[in-house]
Amino acid sequence: MKLATLKDGTRDGRLVVVSRDLARAVPAGPVAATLQDALDDWSRAAPQLEQLYARLQHGEAAGAVAFDPAQAMAPLPRAHHWVDGSAYVNHVELVRRARNAQMPPSFWSDPLVYQGGSDDLLGPMDDVFVVSEDYGIDLEAEVAVVTDDVPMSTDEDGARAHIKLLMLVNDWSLRNLIPAELAKGFGFYQSKPATAFSPCAVTPDELGDAWSENKVHLPLVSHINGQLFGEPDAGVDMTFDFTQLIAHLTKTRRLGAGTIVGSGTVSNYDRSKGSCCLAEKRALETVQHGKPLTTFLMFGDRVRIEMFGRDGASVFGAIDQKVVHARTGSAG
Repeated sequence: MKLATLKDGTRDGRLVVVSRDLARAVPAGPVAATLQDALDDWSRAAPQLEQLYARLQHGEAAGAVAFDPAQAMAPLPRAHHWVDGSAYVNHVELVRRARNAQMPPSFWSDPLVYQGGSDDLLGPMDDVFVVSEDYGIDLEAEVAVVTDDVPMSTDEDGARAHIKLLMLVNDWSLRNLIPAELAKGFGFYQSKPATAFSPCAVTPDELGDAWSENKVHLPLVSHINGQLFGEPDAGVDMTFDFTQLIAHLTKTRRLGAGTIVGSGTVSNYDRSKGSCCLAEKRALETVQHGKPLTTFLMFGDRVRIEMFGRDGASVFGAIDQKVVHARTGSAG
């Protein structure tokens, strides 16, 4: 099943069910007005949404219209909880090595996470507003899961049943603001602007056998200004799978329905697959050449992030955004 949220002039948009080929959509209003409504009562809503999805697939859903991703908001335009991990520890190791910093051994056994802003999440084709190019504008292509209510102290075996949906993420970063923030010892804030999500959130069964071991075993493809930037496999070199991340998160707290858990920047040891963020490419250049050669993003640059199934079809639809000056609203 594929779900999306369309713009309707309200903060939380209108939930629709989207066909497998991303061509058609039908309002889910009779079942749930918003995706959060559905997640709040998932055991009731999910079977009814699945029935609507089946009717849409067979051309039997009344009120179906063409699906326009430009009209899509983030599947959850504002979420109660957005927490991002750093599950690809090879990425962390590389970035730290480039600045001659040792990585604590615990990073291989204890996941890194941070809680991000979730009151203003971007749709897949929304412009990304940034105040200055000097901030070091960077993409971060990721995969995320959405949970229902997860009890405190849920273990890895129990966590799998709480994963209800998956999405793609661009966890935008302002790299040049990060060092000063982290030096304060209290985490990210200004360096993490609004995060963007794919047009659709999909149930794990939509991925077929690509969803296994609580990971997505498909390449995550990124383009910058139409040029391929990276296509590392999201299921390879993921040190902590999504159940391990959830178990870590619930050690001392429960998670509410609609919690989004991100994987962190997808990264493979096989660097021929490219990268999912400019910071990684710059780190590789620093290790090889003594300094970074690639610049961060500029106003007017466009980033596209997408994942294709074994059949070559887009699974979630694409995140396709332009970087825009926040004060002038222009791309230059």
